[in-house]
Amino acid sequence: MRTLPPFLSLRDFLDWCARSDQLQRIPDRVPVRHQMTAVHRAVLERGGPVLRFNRPVLEGGAEADIPVIANLFGTPGRVAAGLGVTPGGLDDLGAFLAALRAPAPPGGLRDALSRWPMLKAALSTRPKITRSAPVQERVIEGDRVDLSMIPVQTHWPGDAGPLITWPVVVTRPHGTAGADINRYNAGVYRAQVLGRDKIIMRWLPHRGGAAHHQSWARHGAPTPVAIVLGADPATLLSAALPLPETVSELSFAGALNNARPRLVPAKTVDLMVPADAEIVLEGLVSPTALTPEGPFGDHTGYYNRAEPFPVMKVTAITHRRDPLYLSTYTGRPPDEPAIIGEVFNRLALPTIRAQIPEIRDLWLPPAACSYRMAVVSIEKRYPGQARRVMMALWGMLPQFSYTKMIIVVDADLNPSNWDDIAWALATRMDPSRDVMLMENTPMDYLDFASPKAGLAGKMGIDATIKIGTETGREWGEVMQTAPEDAAFASDLLSRLMPEGAR
Repeated sequence: MRTLPPFLSLRDFLDWCARSDQLQRIPDRVPVRHQMTAVHRAVLERGGPVLRFNRPVLEGGAEADIPVIANLFGTPGRVAAGLGVTPGGLDDLGAFLAALRAPAPPGGLRDALSRWPMLKAALSTRPKITRSAPVQERVIEGDRVDLSMIPVQTHWPGDAGPLITWPVVVTRPHGTAGADINRYNAGVYRAQVLGRDKIIMRWLPHRGGAAHHQSWARHGAPTPVAIVLGADPATLLSAALPLPETVSELSFAGALNNARPRLVPAKTVDLMVPADAEIVLEGLVSPTALTPEGPFGDHTGYYNRAEPFPVMKVTAITHRRDPLYLSTYTGRPPDEPAIIGEVFNRLALPTIRAQIPEIRDLWLPPAACSYRMAVVSIEKRYPGQARRVMMALWGMLPQFSYTKMIIVVDADLNPSNWDDIAWALATRMDPSRDVMLMENTPMDYLDFASPKAGLAGKMGIDATIKIGTETGREWGEVMQTAPEDAAFASDLLSRLMPEGAR
């Protein structure tokens, strides 16, 4: 389904950005403490280009040898490009991914042949193992490991220290071998630099990395981990996608790229890592050692409190001869995660509709931290249908377990139009009848509004026209201009008024 060439490395994608005038080199000295984030945020809010900071300044005032790449996915267009399509191809890609997740049996030879792209995508998930790789052109092990060589940013004034924000953290469960790629999890987790060779891994209990860590800890063994910095865009976005637990993100990246992913054995842990990445941090996460992580500014727009998380001992740093460090910031939207979330919303819609066919459209407002609120439009056919849709969404995908409010509207309205939403709430919803409340449901630990950490209520609002037994009154008729009258007005105004005044 790709309409753009494969980007098999971060550098391939940066070259494409440069050719399309979407890469800005920053020749000035820019401190990694606070000021680099300020520059990045100002550019992102303007829909600006990818930034390459050629002279990042470390905490002590020295210039780092490694340039910093930021704002990689600062526009929906670049997120789409990272997936291999133009923005107009996102709906087709979403339908293709839905079919790949749950393919229907072919209806004959012609139908089977038409599915060749899907088969090719499935075959592309088989990794190609290599014995040498660009990411291992330089290998630093043991006492020579020093994370201060990497220009990791301290993003906000209240942050506890340097924070790695675009790590693809690769793990596998206990009892598996390094060759079991399909058992891998690759997730994007916050990673605080604690010292020369220590990192705090902030993976929440419901995430795949935390589950793998628990499986090793139950046997009293450290968890082998590889932190990939500067992966290809397909791997970066696959690690952020809400894929089923049975799908390996590294393999899925091959399907997105339409090319078999190149992996190489890590040097000091039994894991395979992307061969064409920029930097890999290898290490072991203690089964018992915990230390306070944070506080750090987060996507809610607030600083989260410090909480204990496991510690990783870095056993090796491998990198290209001239590596790049990929970074971003997290804060109140807009930020890169919010922009990525907008695109993922479009990709997820066909999959959601396959499970809940009456859904016509769905919007996760970026200003509501991308997932705290959802507005859904449905083709309503029977009483109680809006409530069924709410409960289905909360139970279907893990990311909806953190959606604290769902508003359901009819298919005649645009769920991403605040005026339509306000009109539906004002004219199709009665608070005493159409509000559903639940208590003690899972919630993001970073939601300070919740009464208990990790537990909160949820609200569903049925803002649809009430039918059948939902109401005892006859419903009003929606006012609309007749099509022929609208055409008459358009023709008249086109003759009497200049285009700019209409």
